[in-house]
Order: sequence, then C-alpha cells, then structure tokens
Amino acid sequence: MTDVLLLVGTRPEAVKMAPVAVRLTEAGHRPVIVHSGQHRDMVEQTLVPFGLRPDERLPVDRGAGSQAELVSQLLPALDHVLARRNPAVVVVQGDTTTALAGALAAFWRRIPIAHLEAGLRTGDLAAPFPEEANRQMIARIAALHLAPTAAAAAALRRESVPSAEIVLTGNTVVDAVRQIAAADLPAADPRLAALERELDATGARLVLMTAHRRESWGAPLAEALEAVSTLVDSYPDVRLLLPLHPNPAVRDQIAAALGRHPRVVLTDPLGYPDLIRALRRADLVLTDSGGIQEEAPSFGAPVLVLREVTERMEAVDAGCAWLVGTDRTRLLTEASRLLDEGLRVPAERNPFGDGRAAERVCAALNLLMHREAGADAALTPAS
Repeated sequence: MTDVLLLVGTRPEAVKMAPVAVRLTEAGHRPVIVHSGQHRDMVEQTLVPFGLRPDERLPVDRGAGSQAELVSQLLPALDHVLARRNPAVVVVQGDTTTALAGALAAFWRRIPIAHLEAGLRTGDLAAPFPEEANRQMIARIAALHLAPTAAAAAALRRESVPSAEIVLTGNTVVDAVRQIAAADLPAADPRLAALERELDATGARLVLMTAHRRESWGAPLAEALEAVSTLVDSYPDVRLLLPLHPNPAVRDQIAAALGRHPRVVLTDPLGYPDLIRALRRADLVLTDSGGIQEEAPSFGAPVLVLREVTERMEAVDAGCAWLVGTDRTRLLTEASRLLDEGLRVPAERNPFGDGRAAERVCAALNLLMHREAGADAALTPAS
C-alpha cells in the first residue's frame, strides 16, 4: 500500500479531506491523516462522523496564538513525521497556516505536494489575510493543483501554472455535505435541539450566522452585530443561531452584543453534523466563512458574505451569495430583502460540484504517484 499523507489543522480542512481519505482507502492506498494541532478539538470532532481519526498528532502548544509561533512549531514537527513516514505525496488543503507549513516541509524533503482546493484568488494580499498569500505561495511549489472550479483552474493558468499540473475536480465539500446530510444524525448540541423544537412548534424562520475572520475583528464585527440585532428585532418570527468561534476575543465581542437577546441562540462551535442540520433549516445565512459559502448552496439557503471580497466568486455569480461586507445599513437592507422575498436557491445553481470530487482527486493523485515513481526509476542507475 502507498502512503498518502493528508495534512489537516482546522475544521474546513478536515471536512474537505475526509472524502479523499475514504476514497483513497477504497482505492487500495493508505491515507495517513496528520493533525497539526492548529484547531485541536474541532478537527477530531469533525473526523468522527466520517469514521476517521488522525494517525499522527503534532505536539503543538498554542500560547500567544500568533502565526509565527505556529509555524515555528509546525515545521520541525512536520519534518520529523515526513522523515519517518516518507509518503509518496503530501496533500494540503486550502489556505491555512497548516497548509503553508506542510507544503514547505514537503518541498524541502522533495516530496511532491498536491494542493486540494487550489486556485482560489481575490488578487488582494490583504483580504483575506493571511490566506490569500498562503494560497499563492503554495501554488509556487505544488506539483499537482486540484482546482474545485473552472474559475480556479483559469486563475492558475493565468499565473503560468502548466495546464498538465491542473486538474478540475469539483469541491470535496459537496461530497462531505451529501454524506453527512444523508446520515441525518440527531442534534448533539442541546441548544440546537431546543431551537429545532421551537422552530417546529412556532413555524419561526432561522438565520444562521458565523463570524471569525481577522479582518472583521473589532469595529467591523461590531457593525455587523448591530445590524443583526436590529434585524431580529424587526422580524419577530426570526431566530438567530450563532455558533461562537473558539477565539476568545471574537467570543467575548459577540456575547457582549447579542448574549442577552431573547431570540438569539449562541452555542459553542457546532459539530459538523449539527452545522449541516442548521444549514438545512436556515432561511438565510450570514457568514465570513469560506467553507459555508460552499456548503449552503447544497441546501438552497441564500448567503450574505460579510466580507468586501471573496475568493469564491462562483457563488456570487451563480446567484447563491451576495457580498455585503460588514456595513450596518448595507447588511440590514440586503438581509431584510432576502427575508421579505423568501428566496431559496435552486439546487442546480450550485457551482461547487456534483459530489464526485473525491473520486477525481484520487484519480489525479494516482497519476501523480505513477509519474513520480517513473521519475525516480529513471534517476536510479542500472545495477
């Protein structure tokens, strides 16, 4: 069996890597899931519904929480794992600090890098920060670029990435969403379960909100929270569900603004099956999360993106999402319009794939491994 190292450090990475791990096992490879420790509990929690767990956990101790601190711990820990495991390929996902560190460690070991969800771009290194730069740096050293959409593939070609190294796969998040939705697990969070009972009893509508981006901290987030507070006041039949991000600064700001509102439900970070339950019930989604922009179209929920730019313009172009930023007036106007219209997004508009992305990813990884094996053989002197 061939070892394929799958590096995860945050919940979105775990969600999007899980279908790939399952498919690799079915294809006779050995997926080695390495958990970087960037978001420790959320990753382990997310893998469980897929029947997965990490094979390696890196000894990362988050103190100050800075990017420099994280990278300084990840690089030597990853290098040790790569030296011991010697995988045929390292797969990194998206734009996190974990992905960047994993790509660097693999590149220095001359292990080919496959970049899952490659090619997303805003063209602005400050937004999202530091994710836009992370993606661009990974692209310079990856051997295989697994693009989720045609627009992502085109962005890579504009940057002179060879077409032979780009594979259009669709987004594995659609595979993951469909698997979890089909399982239809009951709500694990008691506050979500109670909210579901209230929605069933009253016929109230659900607005789901998430917020955590660094560029939103402070004044921008305060504007958005003021807008949603006014929104809930204006619509007595609306309940707002807001899972709190682990970052204490974000949690404290949200709790101070909305914690006492009688029609606002604040929860700890939801497990992935619970998040999918909430998305299935949502009449409107407000988020600065990239992953939720991709997940919501599978359930017809319109999305207001609490950012000025997004690297997922496909959702905007398809009429699944609207960029509104965090300006109070703009956000309140657009949210009111969508609630008044009762808009649902037709399933055929989903621009992120057909649920077979992991199959295409594994086929592309097979070709990469065969190509690399051939190159190694060519470099080995005949005996």
